[in-house]
Amino acid sequence: MWLTRTAAAPAKVGARNSSQPSATTWQVARDPAFPYVCSLSGSGGDTLLLSVVVTIVESGEALGECLRALDSQEGAPTLEILVPYDDSVLDLAELQRAHPSALFLAMGRVATEHPLHSPAGQHELFDRRRAAGLARAKGELIAIVEDRGVPRPDWAAKFVKLHEQPYAVVGGAVECGIDHPLNWAVYFCDFSRYQLPFKGGPADYVTDVNICYKRSALEATKALWQQRYHETQVNWTLREQGQTLFLAPEVVVDQVRRNRNLLTMVSERYHWGRLFAYTRVTHAGPLERLKYLFAAPLLPAVLFARHGRTQLTKKEHLVRFVMVAPLVGALLVPWSVGEMVGYATGKA
Repeated sequence: MWLTRTAAAPAKVGARNSSQPSATTWQVARDPAFPYVCSLSGSGGDTLLLSVVVTIVESGEALGECLRALDSQEGAPTLEILVPYDDSVLDLAELQRAHPSALFLAMGRVATEHPLHSPAGQHELFDRRRAAGLARAKGELIAIVEDRGVPRPDWAAKFVKLHEQPYAVVGGAVECGIDHPLNWAVYFCDFSRYQLPFKGGPADYVTDVNICYKRSALEATKALWQQRYHETQVNWTLREQGQTLFLAPEVVVDQVRRNRNLLTMVSERYHWGRLFAYTRVTHAGPLERLKYLFAAPLLPAVLFARHGRTQLTKKEHLVRFVMVAPLVGALLVPWSVGEMVGYATGKA
């Protein structure tokens, strides 16, 4: 048993509201034979168990909804809620007053390699915000969500339960929370592999919009994320070290993207596909990189067929997929072009 949980008198909550009905208490211990396993039991809620890094992507209403969901988690231990922000994020004062349990981390002005308001520049800011949050997190478990991904009420408790097992990384499911054609098209492109239903188990990918690490896993990969966090670099390195990426259907966030603009989404696809290719080639040899490059023209068809097969298997949203299939195809083309450019140049 790597993670134990004991009942006690009502505990102080510290970083979160004090309305928790349970009195779960924790203490940290590690078995040197299993460096990625932590055992958690103990007293009084004094030991901080779970840190949550909230990545600002949309801010405003999205961030408020996410923080409200974190403030109202059920059956969860103490949460340390971290919201890193740079000078490009405006109008946070009201949210700070409304959520005193969240720690807003001022990063000041953050320089980007790409123009600040371009999709590539924005993604760089997302990566640097995540890195800033990870660096400040104190929990033995450290989760990451986006502000437009709303955790369900049992989200934190389920992550803690799953980390009783010797998994360095646990990722969860992502559901589409807004019924709009563009939301569904982006959802199918980005998150179909994390769409319910699926059977939990070891996976090649887990998403950084719903993920939780053991602290020791992040400490072992700190050189990779201390400036910019890329989940593929961190997670694939852990996998190469023999660790398991575990994908769990019971830990769910709902994607509630409010910023819907087709031209913006097309530009995002290109730059984010290019970034994915850049991170991928860092784990590939020259021959493998050439294979990816020459296969890239086939990607739109391959990816579309993969998403279609997923929907045929899961059936839950097959009709919606058929209805937005032209939009899905339109978004896959710029992603594929971005991947090809990333493989060719080796640059994000």
